[in-house]
Amino acid sequence: MEADGGGDRDAIRRMFAGIAPRYDLLNRLLSAGRDRYWRRRAVAQAELPPGGLALDVCTGTADVALQLAKQFPSAKSIVGVDFCLPMLRLGADKIARVGLAHRIQLHAASAEALPFEAGTFDVATIAFGIRNVINQKRGLAELNRVLRPGGRAIILEFATPQGPLFGRLYRFYFRRMLPWLGGLISGNRDAYSYLPASVSRFPSPWELAGLMEEVGFRDVQIWALTGGIVTLHVGRKSA
Repeated sequence: MEADGGGDRDAIRRMFAGIAPRYDLLNRLLSAGRDRYWRRRAVAQAELPPGGLALDVCTGTADVALQLAKQFPSAKSIVGVDFCLPMLRLGADKIARVGLAHRIQLHAASAEALPFEAGTFDVATIAFGIRNVINQKRGLAELNRVLRPGGRAIILEFATPQGPLFGRLYRFYFRRMLPWLGGLISGNRDAYSYLPASVSRFPSPWELAGLMEEVGFRDVQIWALTGGIVTLHVGRKSA
């Protein structure tokens, strides 16, 4: 199965550049602060060894990279990559403010063509980013390539809750209220209309697990968080 996120890379890059100044604020507001919990849960699965190397793909403003540094203070280095320079600049400012520039490095790069040698990292994370990768299978294959044998891939992504009552209420909020609120605060309603549209096109949690297995991950586990608003996938690269 080939998964393609749809859309145009340059258009997606421009969209994220446009909302970068309000991105962190809107993440907090629109998730009622739950985005921090989701990232902590994801990073807790990393099992990053002392002296280990971690990669955060689609790092955005570096929230996951910062959380990796916090939860694994003995890790040697965390590298974040993203294709949107305004997001990376904001992330670099956050890293500098907390004095972690010596441990976290940010680079401009595409998830589909990571500029690292095979077998470099112990852990690779991607939070709310694989959905925006045009060729998702290629992006997953790149995660697999740059991991060491036995290394972990951790993927956090939005999903659609299936419960009859909660699912209905959430879909109303996600499809109607969130684009209005996000557009009001960011000044870019199209960007926050893109979010629910991209989630509706995204593979189901089981299809995503299947894609991970196709590119070489094993023992893929899935957790539904906050009633199924997001899912957490963890897979290990075959030895």
